[in-house]
Amino acid sequence: MSTAAVISRSEEAKAGEEACGRPVALPSLTGLRWTAALMVFLYHVYVVEYFGGRAQGLVAAAFGVGNTGVSFFFVLSGFVLAWSTAQAPTGRGIVRFWRRRFARVYPLHLVTAVAALVLVWLLGAGEKPAAGPVAANLGLVQAWVPQVPYFQGLNPVSWSLAAEAFFYVSFPFLVWPLRRLGWRGSAVVAALSLAAVVAIPTWAELAHHSDGQIWADNFFPLYRLPEFVLGIALAELVRAGRWRGPGLTVSLALTMGGYFLSQQADYAYRAAACTVVGYAALIAAAAQADLRGEPSPWRGRLSVRLGEVSFAFYMVHILVIRTGESLFGGHPKLDLWGGGLLVLAAAFSVSLALAWALYAWVEVPGRRLLLRSRRGGTPSVS
Repeated sequence: MSTAAVISRSEEAKAGEEACGRPVALPSLTGLRWTAALMVFLYHVYVVEYFGGRAQGLVAAAFGVGNTGVSFFFVLSGFVLAWSTAQAPTGRGIVRFWRRRFARVYPLHLVTAVAALVLVWLLGAGEKPAAGPVAANLGLVQAWVPQVPYFQGLNPVSWSLAAEAFFYVSFPFLVWPLRRLGWRGSAVVAALSLAAVVAIPTWAELAHHSDGQIWADNFFPLYRLPEFVLGIALAELVRAGRWRGPGLTVSLALTMGGYFLSQQADYAYRAAACTVVGYAALIAAAAQADLRGEPSPWRGRLSVRLGEVSFAFYMVHILVIRTGESLFGGHPKLDLWGGGLLVLAAAFSVSLALAWALYAWVEVPGRRLLLRSRRGGTPSVS
C-alpha cells in the first residue's frame, strides 16, 4: 500500500475543509485538460486520414476513440465547477455564476464561429450553413436540434459548448441539493451517474438504434448530463475527504484499459461508457495528488500552461484542419515518412500558435471585458 493510501481521514477532511473556505488550486486538473484536448485533435487527424496504409491503422488503434476526450471534459467540468464553488449559488448569486460562465466561453466561441463563416465563404472550408443553424450555433442551442447541419454546423466542436451551456444553467440547481445530502448522498449520486452513462447506450442497443442514430444521440446534451453530474459528485466526495478511489498509477491504468476497450466494444458504448470509470478515477486521483503534494506528471509549468490554452486549441484545431483540406485536398492518405508526419506537425503547430494568440488576445481580454464592474470599472470576478 502506498503512503498516500494510509493518510488519515482527518488529514483528508482537513484538506476538504480548507477548500470549502478558499478553494485550493488543483493545477494537475489544468494539465489534464491539455491531454484531453490533444486526444480530440488526434482523433480528428484519424478521421481526415492524414496517413494511409499501415500508418493509418496505427493511428486508428491509438486515437480512433480520442473523441472520448469530450467525455473527460464533461466530467472534469462538473468537478472543477463544484470544487471552485465554495457555497452553492442562490438568488443573485445564480445570475453572477451564469455571467461568469458566459464570459468564460462565449468570446472565444463567437470569434471561432465568425472565423468558420469566413473560411466557408472564402475557401469553401465546410458547407455553407443556413440561417437557422447559424442562429442556433450563436445561441449555443445547436446540439438540441437532431439534425447534422445544426449540431455539426460552423465550428463542429462547438456542439460541446451547447452541452456545457445546459450544464451551466443546471449547475446551481444540482449542487445545492447535493450538498444538503452530504457525502453519502454524493456517493449515491456518483454511482447512479455511472450507471446512467452505461444505461443510455444499453437502451440504444436494446432499441436497435442504428450506428448513425447513436452517433447523433451522442451530441444531445441531456444524454451527456450524467457525466457532468458525476464530476460534481466526485468533487463533493474529495472535498469531504471521503474519496477512497485508487491513486494516480492505478487510475491511469484504468483509464488506458477503458480507452482501448472502447475500440473493441459495440459502437454505442464507445463515446463514454467504457472510459468513464477510468476518467472519473483519474480526475479524483489527480486532485488528491495536488492536495497531498504528491508527484503528478500534469502539475509541471509546461503542462499547466498548455492546459490554460487547451480550450482555445480545442476550438480552433478543426478549423485549421478544414482549411488544410480546402487548400490541399481532403483525406490525403500519405505515407508515414512521405509527408504524413509533416502535415500532422504543420496542423498541430498552426493550431497551437493560434490557440496561444486566441487565449492572449480573445479569451482572457473578452472575459475581463464581460466581467467588468459597471460601477468600479474593474473585473468583478475571474
